Amino acid sequence: MALPLKYNFRNVFVRWRATLATVTGIALVVAVFVLVQSLAVGLEKASQNTGDPRNVMVARKGSTAESSSQVTREQSRNILYLPEIARDARGRPLVSADVVILVNLPRRDGTGEANVTVRGVTPMGMDLRPQVTLTHGRWFNPGRREAVVSQKVARRFAHCDVGGRIRTGGTELTIVGWMDGDNSAFDSEVWMDADEARSAFDRDNYSSLLVRVADTNQMAALAKRIESDKRASLRAEPEIAYYSAQTRTAGPIRILGNFLATTMSIGAIFAAMNTMYASVGARTREIGTLRVLGYRRRSVLLGFIIEGVILAGLGGLLGCMLALPMHGYSTGTLSFDSFSEVVFQFRITPWLAAQGVIFAIAVGFLGSLLPAVRAARLPVISALKAV
Repeated sequence: MALPLKYNFRNVFVRWRATLATVTGIALVVAVFVLVQSLAVGLEKASQNTGDPRNVMVARKGSTAESSSQVTREQSRNILYLPEIARDARGRPLVSADVVILVNLPRRDGTGEANVTVRGVTPMGMDLRPQVTLTHGRWFNPGRREAVVSQKVARRFAHCDVGGRIRTGGTELTIVGWMDGDNSAFDSEVWMDADEARSAFDRDNYSSLLVRVADTNQMAALAKRIESDKRASLRAEPEIAYYSAQTRTAGPIRILGNFLATTMSIGAIFAAMNTMYASVGARTREIGTLRVLGYRRRSVLLGFIIEGVILAGLGGLLGCMLALPMHGYSTGTLSFDSFSEVVFQFRITPWLAAQGVIFAIAVGFLGSLLPAVRAARLPVISALKAV
């Protein structure tokens, strides 16, 4: 016969001091696990939110990012007239030739410097990225050394307020506005005019082309046409696929999170085990009484495991609650693809919270298994004689 669940719940809360210590320890482990994993989720979300399903990214073959790519002006002119490319109401091809440059800027808090992506875009490039909106000031005017900064970048780097000036090399840019990239990769960028960027940073070529197709079914045909030109040595892929691939930085963060969680879980398992062993020692006569009443060894074993799982589950829920205030908090890290600062947000999703609770339950199960086995193996007569 099995022990009623209310018996297990009562024992958890009656010994509240030991319960509180175990629950707190597991909660801290789960909070660290969820927070570190939420960094990786935030990075992936920022990349997945970037792009339009109608857009195609064209870059040099072999390049891992736009900053290491080159598209000549002649190549960009040739692509303008491909039949798969959409045109606006005035008959202009929906193509933007972009220039991507890395500049070094000082942090606002004075803790050092970091690389930031400056993107030179054409007016057509703004139309192709409708998720980017102006929040303060105005858009830049070509020929005036003006730029618009992502508001998330502006909060992290010095001299990026509207009206401020950033200097890099021999170039000085006046910040005339802030923009919002709708939690996309563009939240990590500074925008200015494309041809002015080529001139200011002494670049002969563009970095990439962003192309909109007239029909999404023609994407494969356009990519084949561009890549089959052996003289150009270019590759084309959907913009969404390009940015989704820019998530290698999330891999090491996930590995770090798993390593920290594994290391800390060992301590949590021992803490749960210590609590359950103490519970077995304090309840020896109780265990003997349960056996006399007809409860089998496996019922006692299962009862103690259930109590350990309840403790761990409470710790998991508390850990998720401790981590939840960080949801949406902006931070940044170095991208291994572009070697520039990537701004993103902590993302604590329901599935990630569920993973935290499952992880806690696993810790509770392992921590209570050996004490439960000991409790189940106690001789009945010796248990009843225990003081």
